[in-house]
Parts: sequence; C-alpha cells; structure tokens
Amino acid sequence: MIVLSLYDHSGVLLHPWARAGYECHAYDIKHVDHRQRIGDNVIHFHKADLHDLEQVRRIIDTFQGKEVVFGAAFPVCTDLAVSGIIHWPSKEGHDPDFQYKAARYAIWCRRVFTELQCPWFIENPKSRLSSLWRKPDYKFHPYEYGGYLPEDDEHPTWPQYIAPRDAYPKETYLWTGGGFKMPPKKKVIPEDGYSRQYGKIGGSHPNVKEIRSMTPRGFSIANYQANRRSK
Repeated sequence: MIVLSLYDHSGVLLHPWARAGYECHAYDIKHVDHRQRIGDNVIHFHKADLHDLEQVRRIIDTFQGKEVVFGAAFPVCTDLAVSGIIHWPSKEGHDPDFQYKAARYAIWCRRVFTELQCPWFIENPKSRLSSLWRKPDYKFHPYEYGGYLPEDDEHPTWPQYIAPRDAYPKETYLWTGGGFKMPPKKKVIPEDGYSRQYGKIGGSHPNVKEIRSMTPRGFSIANYQANRRSK
C-alpha cells in the first residue's frame, strides 16, 4: 500500500505511515533522489518540478493501477497567501496571471489523487485559493493536535524555533476529497504571542522558509490514525 506526498520537502507527514510499513514517496523540486530510513522502513524522496504538467503526469502513470491509499500536497503558497498581499500589485505588474498559475498547480495535485482514486488533502494557509478554486473543507491550528505528541516532546530538528507538542497557532486550511477523514482534535495550550517561527527567526535565516512551513507532527500522527487502511 502506497502513500504519496507532493511539494513535501521534510517528509514529516509520511513518518507515521512509514513506521507502519506503508510504501511512502515524497516529491519536491528541492530533493535529490534518495531514501531516508524511518524505523524499519524508508521514505523515497524524488526530485520533481511539479509546475511541469508532464512531470505531474509521470507521477500518475507511475502509480496508476497500484494500491495508493492516501495522498497529500503542500503546494507553494507564496503567490496565494493573504499574508503576502502587500506584494501582489508588484507581482501582477510582472505577470497578470501569477495567481491563476499558482492555483492551477494546486488543482493539478487534486488531479493526481483523483486519477489514483485515493483519499487526499491539499494544504495551504488562508489564501486566494478559496476564490480562485473553491472554499476549503477544514481549518485547524497545529496546537489543536499537539495532544498526539508525548508530554515531554521536543521538536527533533528545530527545538529552538518550534514549540514542544506543536503548541503554536497557525491557521491552516485543507481542501479534501476521496473519502478523507478529518482527525479528531487533541488540543494543548499554545504558547503566548506569535509562534517561535515568527518571533524568534528573521527573514535572513537560511532555513526560514523550511522552518515556517514545517508540517506539524501532531497533525501528521492524527491524520495517519484517521485515514490508515487495515493491512
């Protein structure tokens, strides 16, 4: 049984699936093709330009007819997120269709998952995707799933910038289909003020985009538990 994750640099969403023995594949333009060991299994990372429709079609062809049981996508939000609205006039001056193109890339992800007939979600912050495509089905904050992590939790990669147990707010939206099940929440109390990702790290940090877009581990576990298929 196969799980796919598109525009996924970290692979965090796939960790629970990999530990449970599923065949996991992550695609992103930043990758060099490699494998990462997770427990007794591996995640396969593939370099892919998902803004290239031919490469998107190749992913469909690779898995067509195989047992794909879940799909997730985290398409680039830079041109869609309302947090960047101040930059929209300048971007529109260079390319009047810049947001339509960004929305199209997200919709291509849906095409992959519907062709492969699996449950899926597409994640974005509050963005123009709601008006250029359709309204999202769900929204959540990472701290609302922090209870899936142990009480002594510490982020394994960025503990200084990401609160333990995902105890931070970040309004996150999901577009879903194919029988996706939204997992029940297990809330923790968020830290006061802005999240560490914004309060403790500036735009000049070399890993700022990776840190701020890191998939919440609590939600990843919850999503797996809600959408896994009996093996």
